[in-house]
Amino acid sequence: MKIPKVKTKDLLNVADLSREEILNLFDFTVKLKKDRQKGKRHTYLKKKSLAMIFEKSSTRTRVSFEAGIYQLGGQALFLSTSDIQLGRGETFADTAKVLSRYVDGIMIRTDDHQKVTDLAREATIPVINGLTDSFHPCQALTDYFTIYERNRDLKNIKMAYVGDGNNVANSLLLCAAILGSKISVATPKKYQPDIAVVEKAYQISSLSGAEITITSDIKAAVRDANYLYTDVWISMGQEKETARRKKDFAGFKITLDLVKKSAPGCKVMHCLPAHRGEEIDANVIDSPHSIVFDQAENRLHVQKSIMCALMS
Repeated sequence: MKIPKVKTKDLLNVADLSREEILNLFDFTVKLKKDRQKGKRHTYLKKKSLAMIFEKSSTRTRVSFEAGIYQLGGQALFLSTSDIQLGRGETFADTAKVLSRYVDGIMIRTDDHQKVTDLAREATIPVINGLTDSFHPCQALTDYFTIYERNRDLKNIKMAYVGDGNNVANSLLLCAAILGSKISVATPKKYQPDIAVVEKAYQISSLSGAEITITSDIKAAVRDANYLYTDVWISMGQEKETARRKKDFAGFKITLDLVKKSAPGCKVMHCLPAHRGEEIDANVIDSPHSIVFDQAENRLHVQKSIMCALMS
């Protein structure tokens, strides 16, 4: 199977990709995952280097990208902002120009999405958004790949997202819209997804046939849902809001009772790390309903596919 082609130089947002490109990435991911399970090695990115800039700490993002490019024959360079000149005031534009002369791709995990946009604009090499406060494209693509493994017909499945309308929710909305899938997002009213993202998702859905619902009614959101999804109530940088957020999100958690209100055979998803007992009960995340750790594994395989498409 050939490496899938994409028109974009960078992956900053799932909206950078078309439905056909996403499905081609998924099919290539199936191959990479199967080959990994068989112990087959690849050299798609032989002698290629990925600079990984981290302004936010990480477990899954760092390990999956670092292991992933190694498994493809390349190497990763971990760059904490406390160790490079970004941390001492060098601009993202200057950093982009310098790294473009050293390595073959950049992955960045940061706060302000504008930083990623600035980096990509000045870089002559691919830039991958590993997470910003606005979007988490690698996670959303992984989530829908995890569903794709089970339900190839994405148009006839429904995801219900319960919790904070954060970067993950934004990216899931756009991914569902592009794929023509069904998604309901249930949040407290003042924590709904970014209005510009919602409008973009509705715009895309008018062409793709996706069904999108934004609500504060959890029972309505999870009705007939094949997949229930949640994320932490307090993301990195929001620690000062902990007490207020815990109060505001009371009731917006995934419990076994909530699972029973969804479609038969419903699976439960979480991008991790999980705060057990807050946004999801431990007896759910450890239950047969859970595919949380399948998601975590699939970050590796999906990101390998993304790197191949952008860097080969």
